[in-house]
Amino acid sequence: MKQIGYLLLIAVVVFSCKKEKKEAKIIVPEIVEEEKTPPVITEFGYVLNDFNVVKDTIRPGDSFGAIMDTHGISRTRVFEITNTIKDTFNVAKIQAGKPYMLLKSKDTTEKAQVFVYQNNKIDYTVIDFRDSIIAKKNKKPVTLVEKTASGIINSSLMQTFDDMDLNFLVAYNMADIYAWTIDFTRLQAGDRFKVIYTERFIDDTIPAGVDQIKASYFEHRGKPIYAFRFMDDSINNSVDYYDEEANNLRRAFLTAPVKFSRISSRYNLKRRIKYYGYKIRPHRGTDFAAPIGTPILATADGIVTKSERKGGNGKYVKIRHNATYDTQYLHMSRQAVKVGEFVKQGDVIGYIGMTGNTGGPHVCYRFWKNGKEVDPFKQDLPASKPLADSLKQGFYNHIEPLKTELDSISFTPQKPLEIL
Repeated sequence: MKQIGYLLLIAVVVFSCKKEKKEAKIIVPEIVEEEKTPPVITEFGYVLNDFNVVKDTIRPGDSFGAIMDTHGISRTRVFEITNTIKDTFNVAKIQAGKPYMLLKSKDTTEKAQVFVYQNNKIDYTVIDFRDSIIAKKNKKPVTLVEKTASGIINSSLMQTFDDMDLNFLVAYNMADIYAWTIDFTRLQAGDRFKVIYTERFIDDTIPAGVDQIKASYFEHRGKPIYAFRFMDDSINNSVDYYDEEANNLRRAFLTAPVKFSRISSRYNLKRRIKYYGYKIRPHRGTDFAAPIGTPILATADGIVTKSERKGGNGKYVKIRHNATYDTQYLHMSRQAVKVGEFVKQGDVIGYIGMTGNTGGPHVCYRFWKNGKEVDPFKQDLPASKPLADSLKQGFYNHIEPLKTELDSISFTPQKPLEIL
């Protein structure tokens, strides 16, 4: 019996040892966390991870030399850089408020190596002076998105766009397109519009302004006016806007020398003023009221014949357009052109002021025909030449889908619709 007991005891011990050995072989794997690799960030053609990056904004009084000096670039090196790149980029023209980026080495010296100046949201200039000095101008990739908008005027075009949260630059562009055919100072409630335009986006998300209006429709006083953008390759690839019958919307003269102003006093040879005892005091101009400093535009191409200050006219500019027509712009705060200078239609020639005899900020616009002051709104002013016959069929083919799209847009006030 004792022998059997010993055998059983030995068996239990052996079994226990085997179990312990078996359990000892269980290995818990060690969890090793993998190091996360930072994402590669590229901008302006450089991998920013490879540099210490400084982003800032040009401040009033800043200069390229002062910025470089702050980051350890000697005056001798600055002179060498500016002299080398002068044909590509004039560093003296950097403007306050513009952003810039400086790329510096990641070693202990933190030496400045690349300067990037952002001219605007799209255009930028790179100055790379790591070894040899290189300057180049470039553009960020831009996506064009086509949009549509429509609206009904309650007070003014700008107010309607503001109420509908539409891009105000579209309104400005529309005013330019119809500047020869619609007096925007006399819009009526109920006037309405439709427009197809493209807008620029950087990285598909950052708005970068309106690209162009492709087509539009404006109904003023019940009269519909279509406008289609078209390139005339017979005249140096010039781009203009034409109605559905291929008539150029541009005229020899703009209807007003100021955008989005109002007429405060019209041409009136029988005007009577209470202050002067209701005696007839003819008003041979048209007054456009606008805030001081508002740009005044040349209503047609021509040569500046006068730019001076004289008596009740105050500071003024006079332009000779051809053998028939002259225009004059009175009461400026300052002139922007000199005698003998050629100006194009729409060029800024001065700014609204209150010089001379005036009771408020405005420009008195005077219009001469054959040496006699006349009312410009009662003149049958010449239009630009229509599209050449050889281009008309191509034009009609071009506008057909645009007109169909315009006609299908509802006048119900709405925000811009993205066309996918």
